[in-house]
Amino acid sequence: MAWVLYGANGYTGRLVARLAAEVGEQPILAGRSEARVAALASELGFDYAVADPSNGRSLEVALEGAGVVANCAGPFSATAIGMLDACLATGTNYLDITGELDVIETLFGRDEEAREAGVAVVPASGFDVVPSDFLAARLAAALPGATELDIAVRMDGGFSPGTVRSAVEALGMPGRARVDGELQRAAPASKRRRVRFDDSLASVVSVPLADLATAYRTTGIPNITTYAPLPIVAAPLLRLAEPLTPLATSRVGRGTLQALAGLLPGPGEVSRRRSRGRVWGEAREPGGQAASATVSTPNGYDLTADCVLRAVSLLSDHKVPPGVHTPSQAFGTGFLKQLDGVVEGPLHLSRPAPR
Repeated sequence: MAWVLYGANGYTGRLVARLAAEVGEQPILAGRSEARVAALASELGFDYAVADPSNGRSLEVALEGAGVVANCAGPFSATAIGMLDACLATGTNYLDITGELDVIETLFGRDEEAREAGVAVVPASGFDVVPSDFLAARLAAALPGATELDIAVRMDGGFSPGTVRSAVEALGMPGRARVDGELQRAAPASKRRRVRFDDSLASVVSVPLADLATAYRTTGIPNITTYAPLPIVAAPLLRLAEPLTPLATSRVGRGTLQALAGLLPGPGEVSRRRSRGRVWGEAREPGGQAASATVSTPNGYDLTADCVLRAVSLLSDHKVPPGVHTPSQAFGTGFLKQLDGVVEGPLHLSRPAPR
């Protein structure tokens, strides 16, 4: 069945397109820039389409006859909703690679519409959040009574222009955490802890990652905090910078930052080959028992390309039911083990010390 790769001319889109060519897939490449999409399609021998996320009719035309669209065009606040609308109109299954918390929350709010349209929707089908989502599911299965979950994510090797654009979109958002099942505001970097990834100890601070949306729906654990490493001086600077966010999030300020992000080259092949992604998680029960584990992956962008192709196959074969799903809900427990170069660390169970 034909499928569409939207945002094919972006950094991650190109990685997906080239991997598709290597494994014999034939996606239809799509994006806003005809010159760039056409050049890549000519290089790889693919068909292409031109569509603008602000023009619903152009998206529907691009999706005609396709069973799946993989949206790799960030920031997803500008592309996901329009693309989902087109998918619901054309009966096309949808997946994306967003790590934008509010976008994921919005997509989950469209679950009933997706079910009625017979469309499967799987956001966040990349490095953020596939490894952490499966890790959260593993921890919840090991500790069914858990009421708290901490997740820390580390990706080495640099960032793509799309990732930076998404980060710019998040500048105006407050810090957040999942508290008693609800997303609540939290001061930036308000929590700090030391965690052991697969190879070393690291200091991490609380940041609002996409797992606040996905891990909650995967596990039902009501209290979730997400973390990422920051240099020791960065956490206080992050808190001090919060009053300045209106400057960065004004139309002029945001436009300038987005334009600068577009000039970034993204990690090169050597950098990706030499770097890995790492995820740590810990679930806790009220009585003090805890379960923790880690996941180590290839560079996040390479893992994302691998995720997309495997996810497209499952969606094309109608192995995911209609509705909005987290990756682990959609693809099943064996999906993570199928990804190239993924290493799951041992599960550690700890009990409270006797009194």
